[in-house]
Amino acid sequence: MKKWDKDIPVEENPYYWRGAPKVFQREMDSNPLTIVDLFCGAGGSSLGFALAGFNVVLGIDMHRPSMETFLHNHPKTMGIMGDIRKVPNEMVLELLDGVEVKVLMAGVPCQGFSLNNRKRNPNDPRNYLFLEFIRFVEVLKPDFLVLENVSGMKSMANGGFVREIEKQIKIAGEKNGKRYRVEHKIMNAADFGVPQIRKRLIFLASARDFPIIWPEPEFGTPDRPYRTVFDAIGDLPALQPGEKKNFYTTPPQTEYQRFMRDGSVVLLNHEAPRHPQSTIEKIKKTKPGEPMYPKFTQRIRLTWDKPSPTQVAGGIRPQFQFGHPRDPRGLTVRERARIQSFPDWYQFFGGIVQGRVQTGNAVPPLLAKAIAEKIREVINKYG
Repeated sequence: MKKWDKDIPVEENPYYWRGAPKVFQREMDSNPLTIVDLFCGAGGSSLGFALAGFNVVLGIDMHRPSMETFLHNHPKTMGIMGDIRKVPNEMVLELLDGVEVKVLMAGVPCQGFSLNNRKRNPNDPRNYLFLEFIRFVEVLKPDFLVLENVSGMKSMANGGFVREIEKQIKIAGEKNGKRYRVEHKIMNAADFGVPQIRKRLIFLASARDFPIIWPEPEFGTPDRPYRTVFDAIGDLPALQPGEKKNFYTTPPQTEYQRFMRDGSVVLLNHEAPRHPQSTIEKIKKTKPGEPMYPKFTQRIRLTWDKPSPTQVAGGIRPQFQFGHPRDPRGLTVRERARIQSFPDWYQFFGGIVQGRVQTGNAVPPLLAKAIAEKIREVINKYG
């Protein structure tokens, strides 16, 4: 069989929690703008909504390092670690203890739809995890729904997945009495200040009395161009392969860098991956903006003056995806986090490899924040 044969089952991340769902019960804030985040990962969506004034009350995920990262950075949010298919309705309802959920959101696992997946397959079982989202739509009866996936979902099965998701949301709304209207749109994170070209398919749904309002792009014009790799990481200390620094060596040089460093004293997760000498030489010889490997043209050496291409998680043993524009090495987890718009105080757990998984899978917080601000506007205006 060929290595990329679609009939070979997909190898799973060994860091998935396979035991019974594990509950992390903690004291919650009283803010009524409540959110439950399914497939929460490291918490990019949750952070974006929190920055917009929402109260994230619960996150669910099965990736252990992601859940550790999520719980550490959201200290007043409860968590359930486990396969969502094994999380019973009663467990969630008991944990929420009567809290009315205003928004239900999810970044449904996207590997089956991703254009970067060589085993992209309409029959990939991961493609049907959106049904777990639908289950909790029925159970929690939220006023608003936010569902995120890669843009490749739109073309899979000739658009069949998109149509099915919208159909199932409407059916769930009939069952729970909310009667949702639903829309979808491909959004580019770069339009909202993320220094990365990252297109995502977003579904928004609202109870019939609430309009759906999409955020308008804020960047990408001559007056306000896209943020670049330099904007993202140009102030971070230089590193050689295997080197680590936990302090800043220069002041911030751009508006974005100041925003990223706000509230951070110690520099976290800034450790360069180790490479064999042959890899170091290959990065050195690659011009910024060009591929490092002829057969893997998505693995480029970044250039300072453009946004980063889309970061990916890279499978269960992800190699470094991008070369640094100046140093002969791959990116640190902190540099990847900056490119996703996670501020520097946001700490990632699990080491470099699992840090790549978390940053590659995350929804950029600034993209989530833009969506959240529009939902909050609707709530404030229409109640």
